Amino acid sequence: METYRIFDSHAHYDDEAFDEDRDALLASLPARGIGAVVNVGASLASTKSTLELTRRWPFVWGAAGVHPSETAQLREADMEWLKQICGEEKIAAVGEIGLDYHWPEPDRETQKRWFVRQLQLAAETGLPVIIHSRDAAQDTLDILKAHRRELTGGVIHCFSYGVEMAREYLDMGFYLGVGGVVTFSNARKLKEVTAYAPMDRILLETDCPYLAPVPNRGKRNSSLYLPAAAEAIAAIKGISAEDVIRITWDNAVRMYGLTVPAL
Repeated sequence: METYRIFDSHAHYDDEAFDEDRDALLASLPARGIGAVVNVGASLASTKSTLELTRRWPFVWGAAGVHPSETAQLREADMEWLKQICGEEKIAAVGEIGLDYHWPEPDRETQKRWFVRQLQLAAETGLPVIIHSRDAAQDTLDILKAHRRELTGGVIHCFSYGVEMAREYLDMGFYLGVGGVVTFSNARKLKEVTAYAPMDRILLETDCPYLAPVPNRGKRNSSLYLPAAAEAIAAIKGISAEDVIRITWDNAVRMYGLTVPAL
């Protein structure tokens, strides 16, 4: 029987957590069932590192963007640079961008300003968006509703809200990113959302090096742990893990606009 490969739709292999073994780990992924990875920028520096990874590894694509927690020092000239990066062949999205109110800095107005500006960048380039939203449910939703018609699509990464908020995003055509958290015993809301969301609107992701699934919770995460998340989703949806892997592959290539064979 043919085995489908896994698409990790959100990773951070440029993170310092991988400094000691990055090349060896990435080199091992294809033989261990990982067929594609999108490495996601979180700052100007990590976007540059992401671009370098896409040039080195054939199965790695990238996203260019600045995480809300890194927006304090942004300038308009940085948006011009990001727009240039978005024109690179293997940059498939603008992200991760959004709002994070968990910490008081940067202030909320600064975060909102650069969230909107990066949504405009996505509209200008025609790329989908990868949205980070933490403790900022209503403001994120309101801003995305105001700009939805300008966007080609996107994903609410590491979805952490309830079914009502999931419905709002699904109605707007967004995908929901689901990863290792779905295996946690205390992840009731995410399990409810996973049960509610249509399977063709779920993306499989790691957010590595963060959020490793059970039984590796608390360890450094990597794409190699995605089968555990796929199995948890499969149990919730009443389908096979192979079906989850196949469908989420199709979802990711559709959202990112890629032509990559799943087998």
